[in-house]
This record gives sequence, C-alpha cells and structure tokens, in this order.
Amino acid sequence: MGAMETLVLILDLVGTFVFALSGAMLGVRRRLDLFGVLVLSFAAATAGGITRDLLIGATPPAALSDWRYPVTSLAAGVVTFFRASLIEKLHHPVRLFDAMGLALFAVAGTQKALEYGIAPPMAAAMGMLTGIGGGIARDVLLAQVPLVLRAELYAVAALAGALIVALGHWLQLPPLPCALVGALVCFGLRMAAITFGWHLPVALQSGGDGEPPGPLQ
Repeated sequence: MGAMETLVLILDLVGTFVFALSGAMLGVRRRLDLFGVLVLSFAAATAGGITRDLLIGATPPAALSDWRYPVTSLAAGVVTFFRASLIEKLHHPVRLFDAMGLALFAVAGTQKALEYGIAPPMAAAMGMLTGIGGGIARDVLLAQVPLVLRAELYAVAALAGALIVALGHWLQLPPLPCALVGALVCFGLRMAAITFGWHLPVALQSGGDGEPPGPLQ
C-alpha cells in the first residue's frame, strides 16, 4: 500500500469512527434500542463514502468490501450506547464529532477522488459529498431536516477544506500538509460558524416576519 493510500485509509477510518459517534449519540438521545443506534452509527459513518466510491468507480465501495469500516462504525455505536453519559459530558458532543467527521471525510474524499483520476474541481465536489453524505443519511433516518440544509456553513466548510486539498494537488504540493491544512480549515470554519452563528442568507417570507415555514403538508 502506497503512502497516499495509507493516508486516505487513516483519514477514512478516523472519520468513520467520529461520524459514527455523532449518529449513535443522536440515536441514544432519541431513545432508540441498540439495533437502532447501530444502524444510525453505520449510516452516518459510511453513506458519504459509499456514494463517493460509486460515483468515481471505486467498486465495490470500501465501506462494504473492507471489514474495518463496518467494525469501526459498529464499535463506535456500541461504545456510545453503553457510555453515552460520559460522552455527553463533552460540550455539544454531536456537533463536535460531526465537525470532526466532516473535516476528515472532506479531505479523504477529495484525495481518493484525485487518486482515481478525477479532475481537481470535481474531486473537491466529491470530497464535499463525502463529508455531508453521512449526516444527510443520519438526519433522514431520524425524520429531521438534514444539517446541511439548515446549519451554519456546513457544506461550505466541507468544500473549503476539499478545495485546499485539490489546489495543493494541482500545485503539486506534498499531500500530507495539504490534507492537514484542509481538515483544520474545514473544522475551524464549521466550529466558528457554530460559535458565532455564521450562515448563508435565508429567503425572506412573503408575510414579512422572516420565520421559516412549517413542514410541507
């Protein structure tokens, strides 16, 4: 295994673990049973990577062909199910783990797409998709509007980190420093957006009160 493949694998597995924690924590908060928590942890951890792999032609997807991915995600789910009280002591644990997973997956997804010959701009888009896909699957399973559609600079943060990796590849810079900078930028931007409430403009309602509409009937 080459250095680049090793880097992608490490980023992918660490991202899998922290994204699985975010899914499992939401499952525990919704009082799901052990099976439900494990389903959420697996979906949150692997949906983005599976989608990316299918789009770039890396089949079968790593999350389905490599035993380390399901084992990592399910282990995170079990740990969360039995030790949720310890994890809850962290400050906003779901958002923290989600931001970490977003950063790691955005970088790993971009790097893997580049390895498969995808042009840098589209590789960055694949990185963003890798980052946001798991959160979308998690939120849809819980019947709530995905974070990417309502949260502060979610997809934008993923795209920023992915673009740094893609730009570094285009400039033929060393991949590891580019990956670290990309992940830090994505994580820092996401956490700053949460802290300071940064978000993209929202359409005003015709009634003039600016309140978001209720669920579609």
